[in-house]
Amino acid sequence: MSGELNYLHEFVPGSSARTLLLLHGTGGDERDLLPLGRDLDRDAALLSPRGNVLEDNRRRFFRRLAEGVFDQEDLKRRTDDLADFVVAAAQQYGLDRSKLVAVGYSNGANIAASILLRRPEVLRTAILLRAMVPFELEKLPDLSGVRVWIGGGKQDTLIPRENTERLAEMLSDAGAEVTAHFFEAGHSLTSVELLLAHRWLSAS
Repeated sequence: MSGELNYLHEFVPGSSARTLLLLHGTGGDERDLLPLGRDLDRDAALLSPRGNVLEDNRRRFFRRLAEGVFDQEDLKRRTDDLADFVVAAAQQYGLDRSKLVAVGYSNGANIAASILLRRPEVLRTAILLRAMVPFELEKLPDLSGVRVWIGGGKQDTLIPRENTERLAEMLSDAGAEVTAHFFEAGHSLTSVELLLAHRWLSAS
């Protein structure tokens, strides 16, 4: 690695112009979401970084002060770090950033949402699985032309449904085209939602 490629990561070339940016949840790593990425798009390139934060020996993308309480200063810094990595990786691997799709689960979905809100020039499409509002904004960015698919669990004890709904509303108010579904599930993903996410992605 060199320059701004400051994340350990896996890159798997694809046969199409699309690249999935795979962002794992707490305790995952750069290989965690590779199978999910292939389920969503068998032809896309896969770019999967490992979170740089350790919490109780588990990898994350940013620090938190307690369950559901984010370290806001660290979140901002790590969001910029990850956004810079994406830009540098796109240049390094010759990726079309207009065809880049963030696919984040839990902690990875939260930092993807943070990139959308803080660095809107980096991402145009995102699949957010078990996401919540990363931070509050006085002024929303212009997310016109951005497409977001959100999957929540009705029985998720870690992320209240109303928090995910508020994120969907926030992104929609910023101009994004948002599709949100809530499933009979907890924090774990279901085959039904992955199928729906695949169909949504295939239609784009």
